Amino acid sequence: MIKNLVIVESPAKASTIEKFLGSDYTVTSSYGHIRDLVKKDMGIDTENGFLPKYEVPADKKKKVSELKKMAKEASTVWLATDEDREGEAISWHLKEALSIPNEKIKRIVFHEITKPAILEAVSNPRTIDDHLVDAQQSRRILDRLVGFELSPVLWKKLDHPFLQVVFSPLLSD
Repeated sequence: MIKNLVIVESPAKASTIEKFLGSDYTVTSSYGHIRDLVKKDMGIDTENGFLPKYEVPADKKKKVSELKKMAKEASTVWLATDEDREGEAISWHLKEALSIPNEKIKRIVFHEITKPAILEAVSNPRTIDDHLVDAQQSRRILDRLVGFELSPVLWKKLDHPFLQVVFSPLLSD
């Protein structure tokens, strides 16, 4: 049985963090996002408050299955994704997709991968910040709605290579 499961975004961080935490901790990676908006109907229920509809992409199903099994075995699941709104959303998606009960979750953040920073984070866990999750979801919904509608029009107007370079990150999904 896993006593403490720590999930980070990046596999490069996992082995270093595991060394800092010791044998009571198993550290693994989600490899970033594990869910995305469904492609059908833009993944947004526009008839019911613009609610997002998520799915686990085919290339993430195996990872999600592995993480779900590990989370079920663990006494505590430590979500150690980045502190920005994307990281907060990844933690929330992990909680939802892996069906982890709130009482089993501890959310930790750190700004450097050093032993003191990791131990400080573990000493001061918090909950998932719903405001950051809502901010990320709102941004993603707007990207999908506005991007899908405006992209074809803008691409017709953006025939200059410089403008395409500048605007392409804003227009891609």
